[in-house]
Amino acid sequence: MGKIAFVFSGQGDQFPGMGKQLCEQYGAAADVFKLCDSLREDTSRQCFEGSEDELKETKNTQPCLFAVEMAAFKVLQEKGIKPDMVAGFSLGEVVALTAAEKLSLEDGFKLVCKRGEFMQSAAEKFDTSMAAVVKLPNEKVEELCAAYSQVYPVNYNCPGQVSVAGLTEQMPQFSADVKAAGGRAIPLKVKGAFHSPFMNGAAESFAKVLEGVAFDKGETQVYSDVTAQPYEGDERELLSKQICSPVKFEKIVRNMIEQGADTFVEIGPGKTLINMIKKISADVKTYCTAEMETIFAEVK
Repeated sequence: MGKIAFVFSGQGDQFPGMGKQLCEQYGAAADVFKLCDSLREDTSRQCFEGSEDELKETKNTQPCLFAVEMAAFKVLQEKGIKPDMVAGFSLGEVVALTAAEKLSLEDGFKLVCKRGEFMQSAAEKFDTSMAAVVKLPNEKVEELCAAYSQVYPVNYNCPGQVSVAGLTEQMPQFSADVKAAGGRAIPLKVKGAFHSPFMNGAAESFAKVLEGVAFDKGETQVYSDVTAQPYEGDERELLSKQICSPVKFEKIVRNMIEQGADTFVEIGPGKTLINMIKKISADVKTYCTAEMETIFAEVK
């Protein structure tokens, strides 16, 4: 029998009301929200009743997604469904480390709150934007980015899809170059050039916070967005570097498959990651936590 991989989602899939049904149905989920509210008063309200605009603010998005994802994870854990390996996309990596018990729930949540604040602050210093480039090989996207002083490939999602980040003033011409090369640049609804050098200040601030955090050995293998390999050495260095480095999601998934993963469960409010995984491999089974009952019945 193959192995189970849990992948924790990043920004973009949030929506008003997320986590409310989960919290109402499962005590394990309600307990997570209760702890998060004790550390950050508005978390449940923002998830359950907040507006789309409120949830788009990075300082809100990250702690809210952490709460929803850990709540879903705790429900699966209570049902005896456990991963053999985990990874997270951007902020999801902090959740993955928490699920793997390398971080306590309290420390993980506090970290993601700080991370969101630092990344929003860094984003507000520059007029930047992001786009998903589709229908072009990774190498061609890299070549097009290299022609610009401040446009960078930042998320290697799946075959034929790379997200880029850059100065807003440079993005229209970049998008025109993408079109001329046979691809398409789709603007992303995010407020900042995440995982690019524009986030260097946030990474430095986060590194200082991480100095005071204790990491445990943990039981479950965690893959790093920076290396696409299981964590080795100092977690603090990889976790701070991740903020200003590209996310190597496609490579992580391929490495997990090589290590025996044949079932992937996306932990989060949407289906973005499993849609990417389906494009990476047609041979694996995929689930998302919007389909809890299906997971209970089919994932063992």
